[in-house]
Amino acid sequence: MQLALDALDRLVDTLEERGTLSVTEAARALFATSSISAGLAASLLEEVTAGDSRVVCTGAAVSLVGKHDDPLLEEVGLVVFDLETTGLSAARDQICELGAVRVRGLEPVDTFQSLVDPRVELPAQVARLTGLRQEELRNAPSIAEVLGRFLAFAGDDPLVAHNARFDQRFLERQLLARHGRRLSEPPLCTAALARRLLEGRLRQVSLASLAHFFGVPTRPCHRALPDAEATAEVLVHLIGLAQEIGARRLSDLRALAAPRKRRVYGKRSLAQGAPTRPGVYLFRDRHEQVLYVGRARDLRARLRSYFRSDRQRPSVEAALHALERIEWRVLGSELEAALEELRLIRELEPPANSRGRRKEHGVYLRRRGEEFVVSKKPGPLGPIGSRRRASLAARALASCTEAELDALLRGGPLPRLRARLAHLAESLRYEEAARLRDRIEALEHVVERLRRLDRLRRLELCLLAPAVEPGRLRAFFVSGGAVQTVRSLQPGAAANLEIEAGLALCRAAGDRAGDPLTPNEAEDLLLLDGFIRRPPPELAVLPLDAGRITAHLAGRRFARAA
Repeated sequence: MQLALDALDRLVDTLEERGTLSVTEAARALFATSSISAGLAASLLEEVTAGDSRVVCTGAAVSLVGKHDDPLLEEVGLVVFDLETTGLSAARDQICELGAVRVRGLEPVDTFQSLVDPRVELPAQVARLTGLRQEELRNAPSIAEVLGRFLAFAGDDPLVAHNARFDQRFLERQLLARHGRRLSEPPLCTAALARRLLEGRLRQVSLASLAHFFGVPTRPCHRALPDAEATAEVLVHLIGLAQEIGARRLSDLRALAAPRKRRVYGKRSLAQGAPTRPGVYLFRDRHEQVLYVGRARDLRARLRSYFRSDRQRPSVEAALHALERIEWRVLGSELEAALEELRLIRELEPPANSRGRRKEHGVYLRRRGEEFVVSKKPGPLGPIGSRRRASLAARALASCTEAELDALLRGGPLPRLRARLAHLAESLRYEEAARLRDRIEALEHVVERLRRLDRLRRLELCLLAPAVEPGRLRAFFVSGGAVQTVRSLQPGAAANLEIEAGLALCRAAGDRAGDPLTPNEAEDLLLLDGFIRRPPPELAVLPLDAGRITAHLAGRRFARAA
């Protein structure tokens, strides 16, 4: 009891010093932890603050009683804002536009909008998405000036944003750099509010989905002010739904948007005893059916994260609700775990694995007369992961010549199609241009995938990783577009025999190097590519050369002996 009272006293002192805190910030300060999820933080703080008249916890924020305005929803003033940025990282990227709408009495009454000079080059993908241009941003005011004007516009009104944590991170980074402080309270998140109020009615809660669902007149377009206006219109509809279920004040709205305590938190004991080693894990229900298969570099940390973090994607969250037992299998390396995960998903087809549910995860483009069609029959143009993208690419290829098709991996018809797109745009034929643009983008993705697969199927490598057994290695022999064999190497002459056997199988695989890749082979190669391009410290990437492999083994033994 005394520990709880001392903790509350410390929390009150922190709130008096820093003002209103998010539940995550309050929990970090209270429990001296550097990492805690919003859901767990809210659950713990509700228990600690229950019955204390000095502190109010709304589920999203913690504040002192008397310092926390709680107006009626029909009277509340809110400032809905949106940011456009040069990227997704608040630590590396910059704000390039800020827009806001003031809502009072459930009506928009004022707006704010300004471009911002990010002082960095605007990435091409951001320019395409937003329509912003580097030239106009160079003439825009600095973030310091825009931030000052925005804070004056917002005043003391609570802030609102869609997917608010993203905008909050960017805004608070600038506040800390220029004023040494954070927001007085976290923005209300319309995405979180929509998930609660529209549960079972709407699967996606993106701003575009909500705007369509409520039929609001403003369409989101990745520009700050229109997106803030659309968010404000969506917010008014959400407040109406909240009032229908009894919400009267701002605190009621915050409570609806707060993360709910996850029912699966009580199952965290199922992860007890998991080792801190690489491996795969299987979630089983009470009938011993496998619901989900995953892999981990650290089994203990990964399994614990399912019960500490925010909600998982819906299929995994459903598997956690039905979970009765966790089975784990220790393996020697993350690479071995990744390959074993793929094998188990294909064999068991667990319902919560998206790859397991997707029966058709690779299609091919085939010529039929003058047209191209999408087919399941393996061929040189594939496999392609998305049937929709393959269909659009097939339409783009319909007019290509034999010479363009032969040069497909070097771009083929893309220069001609881009020139055609520019002509359509100049001729104001926007609908045709939009259709062609989508086909070109799909073909670009397909060409890039085919290039990558062509490069990967030429790999001739031996990957050496630790084995489960101490002192041994696992050798993955890659040739002919697949892992041809996995051999266990132990110190001594026996290792040379295993190496020669692996190399012999790779030489035999060269006879089928020209065969089309199957979807499973492509999936394996793409997985291997990630490990080859960014190998973890324990993984050695070597050519298919017996001398190099044995020399590496000798070096490892020498290093251990030293």
